[in-house]
Amino acid sequence: MTTRRTFIVGGAAAVGAITLLPSLGFAAAHAASFKLMDGKIVIHPVEHASFVMESPAGTIYVDPVGEAGLYEAMPKPDLILITHRHGDHYNAELLAALADTPILTNEDVKSMMPEELQARTEVIAPGGSTEMKGVSIAAIASYNISADRQDFHPRERGDLGFVLTIDGSRIYISGDTEGTPEMRALEDIDLAFVCMNLPFTMDVEQAADAVAEFAPAIAIPYHYRGRDGGTQDPQEFARMLSEAGSSTEVKLHDWYNGSLG
Repeated sequence: MTTRRTFIVGGAAAVGAITLLPSLGFAAAHAASFKLMDGKIVIHPVEHASFVMESPAGTIYVDPVGEAGLYEAMPKPDLILITHRHGDHYNAELLAALADTPILTNEDVKSMMPEELQARTEVIAPGGSTEMKGVSIAAIASYNISADRQDFHPRERGDLGFVLTIDGSRIYISGDTEGTPEMRALEDIDLAFVCMNLPFTMDVEQAADAVAEFAPAIAIPYHYRGRDGGTQDPQEFARMLSEAGSSTEVKLHDWYNGSLG
């Protein structure tokens, strides 16, 4: 039987709730940092798919893109995760500026890299697992399942999501995906970062349906602005989960302007 842990944010525990994450403020990006899991995990949103995560195992950069100045005030990375090749997830110039940090990605991204980046990059395929910097990492297949979206993230390319196990906590990072069987089969996820943007991934209804099935303790919608500025509404995602009777606590943060609500 699964034992569900309840985490405390801002001094209050909640299950099946909607929380607007506090604006703690920092200068490096226009989104604010916030603490989760009673301060064990600190998230620094950068924008869209890019964020920095401080953890007991060190600082992890996820899909870092944008200007190097966005990261100047950040903790230095101990590990970089790249989910796939698209420009809002992979930027070779920025990775070169984050010198000497090991990178984990798929074979497709590594094949695009200049030699100096390849030298510090390890490859993982969907379904694989590894350990880096004291973090246990499982690679989760991320791909489109809708017939009209197959070209965006084809399964055969090996795009990645990740499940990180850090100090006993399991953290899922979706990358670009729809609600695949692999996502729905996840178990014992304490914190899930879930994408939702059209036409490239999924809408709020698809995302809520998938999250309701694997039932993470906490879900944070991210990567929700799509083509031409169109946005999937993270508050609607939270409402759908709540109305479905989900025990998942949804935490909302504006990844584009730094506040929400």
